[in-house]
Amino acid sequence: MRKIKAGFVGFGEINTPRELIERLCREARAQLPASEFEVFETAPVSDDPGGCEAQRAGAELSRHDFDVLLVCIAGWIPSHAVLDVIDRFRHRPLVLWGLAGWQEGGRLITTAPQAGTTALRHPLSEMGFKFEYVTQAPGGPAPLPAILDFARAARAAAMLRGARIGQMGYRDMNLYGTMFDGVSLRGRLGVEVEFFEMLEIARAMESCGAEDLAALRARLQAWEFTRPAQPATLENTIRLCWALQRKIRERGYQALSFKDVDGVKKFFQFAPAGALTLLHDANPDICTIPENDTLGAVTQLLARDLTGQACAYLEFYDFFDNGVLMGVPDYVPPQVVDGPVRVTPTAFGGFGEGLLNVSRIKTGPATLIRLAHAGGRYGLHAVCGNAVPPPAWEEAGWQPPAPQLPSLRIDFETPMSAFQERVMSQHYILAYGDQRRALRGLARILDLDML
Repeated sequence: MRKIKAGFVGFGEINTPRELIERLCREARAQLPASEFEVFETAPVSDDPGGCEAQRAGAELSRHDFDVLLVCIAGWIPSHAVLDVIDRFRHRPLVLWGLAGWQEGGRLITTAPQAGTTALRHPLSEMGFKFEYVTQAPGGPAPLPAILDFARAARAAAMLRGARIGQMGYRDMNLYGTMFDGVSLRGRLGVEVEFFEMLEIARAMESCGAEDLAALRARLQAWEFTRPAQPATLENTIRLCWALQRKIRERGYQALSFKDVDGVKKFFQFAPAGALTLLHDANPDICTIPENDTLGAVTQLLARDLTGQACAYLEFYDFFDNGVLMGVPDYVPPQVVDGPVRVTPTAFGGFGEGLLNVSRIKTGPATLIRLAHAGGRYGLHAVCGNAVPPPAWEEAGWQPPAPQLPSLRIDFETPMSAFQERVMSQHYILAYGDQRRALRGLARILDLDML
């Protein structure tokens, strides 16, 4: 994950000692972790009569392409001086950051920074700026968690614009919840969806030579097999992975969805789970989800760009009084696996043998996320809970002995009825940790409803 690109500009009134404003801004800037931020900084701005400092700062910041603008209010400043700088960046998210006074000689010394922020907050809102308003108390810590969450949301919004998703086939199983509107998706979120045919992949699988497959074949040595697979199963797995990988690199896809049940399984006559596990193993940045679930793929992208995690898709199997059983009948990325990647050769229904990923999934606090489109609006549904190992269970229909699918029991913090009233799809994206504040920031930036 690339660093957050941030512009940084401080403000203080012309009659406040310049050295104080510079010191306060310098100390604030120093608290931004270098591991997270690439900062483009300009010198602090005052309300000088000619507006020269505002012109200088605006021109210097304009030379850089950044995700978020950090507006650091170090003391009282007339609002017009701030707007003279930031109005040209109205299309970018910003953080309105009010600093604090300090103790000296047994008393509080203040430059009245919250006079400046409170004069700005409402006008910025009325003018349509997308911003996070944060302050700190004298002697207290900087509000870095809130700044980081919003800055990560700004980065995610920037990375979505221009992202390209590859789709092999269309509308697997004639599902309704996986369809999408391409015009609004490109217009609102900036994501392009590109289709390609299964025939292209089938021909690529036939054309690749042994030397093309060597590196992928070597990766299988690190997997744990519950029993030996047929040579044809391994060959099909490696060839499909190679063909998809070539297509992804050729077109620059950041995410992939594919026709699974009525596509690969029906016409190729083997399950693609092993190939997708291998694809994630060799390409850890890629996002994938089966069944031509476009908005699921977009959800994965925004969750990945928000958290830096490999965000797996899960689907619902059963509801409990206070949570859900979620799993996948195919694969999870190795990055969410607890222990070694574990696979078993098996078949489901009338399909031929494939490699089913039966790995254990990591547990802990988690957020389930889904992007949805309804009534001409896009919205984000997010629910938090604790992911724990699942009970012993099986899905009917697997070749005996039935495998234990990769799965979790997720116990919700909120009432189950509230989740049921808003559930938007059979597929949700798993991100570890409580991501709700960052998601709310992303919703503000992209004008999404928070469901």
